[in-house]
Amino acid sequence: MSVRTPLLVTTVQELTRARDAMTGPVAVVMTMGALHEGHVALLRQARARGAHLIATLFVNPLQFGPTEDFDRYPRTRERDLEIFAREQVDVVFAPTIEELYPGGPPNVRVDPGPMGDTLEGASRPGFFHGVLTVVLKLLHLTRPGAAFFGEKDYQQLALIRAMVTDFDLDVEIVGVPTVREPDGLARSSRNAYLDPAQRQAAVALSRALYAGAAAGPYGAEAVRSAARAELTGVDLDYLALTDPGLGPAPTHGAARLLVAARVGRTRLIDNAAVVLSARPGA
Repeated sequence: MSVRTPLLVTTVQELTRARDAMTGPVAVVMTMGALHEGHVALLRQARARGAHLIATLFVNPLQFGPTEDFDRYPRTRERDLEIFAREQVDVVFAPTIEELYPGGPPNVRVDPGPMGDTLEGASRPGFFHGVLTVVLKLLHLTRPGAAFFGEKDYQQLALIRAMVTDFDLDVEIVGVPTVREPDGLARSSRNAYLDPAQRQAAVALSRALYAGAAAGPYGAEAVRSAARAELTGVDLDYLALTDPGLGPAPTHGAARLLVAARVGRTRLIDNAAVVLSARPGA
């Protein structure tokens, strides 16, 4: 694979100048760095769609609570830039906090509405205000035709799609399937926090999802029970079965099973599609 050294810009003015020079379709992938194969999958799908590819590299302080791991979040800038080059990114926007929020934390933030108060929003108050605010800001700055987000952060993806619809933004939001380790663990930058024993315990999340999905033909309660039985060795935050839009679970058809748990000090999330039968045992 050829390597394309991306243009690294750190100011809004530099980004605007680089974006104005682009003609044809533009795709964007937003990251907080510490790139892994999940990010690579996003970059490759975006590269295939756009004549130009912009990646952002910014650890957003707005989405970290006072007891969360902003300072601890892994930062691997040089390695990230090597991956961006390998994946033929055209422009990398890597602003400082002061550049993106020049007046300090913004007074006006995007309200995620009722969906933002459930699941991750209930466990991490204010999280989605921070996520949607930075995503909206970066969409305005990069002006893409399509933006690519991983399905691992399924609630985030659903809220971004809702924001784009509600605000009439002219951008396609593309969800990319979760990339997993050979044992099923979802790829995540936070996996770097896990010691070997915790890493082994963390597989309980994906094991629970597989068990829940396999129980789909027997109904919603069977899905929940099968998944819950696999969640040993972790501190469960939530296990939820919903419809694909994160509403109440249907009696049959497409559904989504979502899980969050702590393994040691590290909080992990995962989810999977489930198909429920019309009647138990069908």
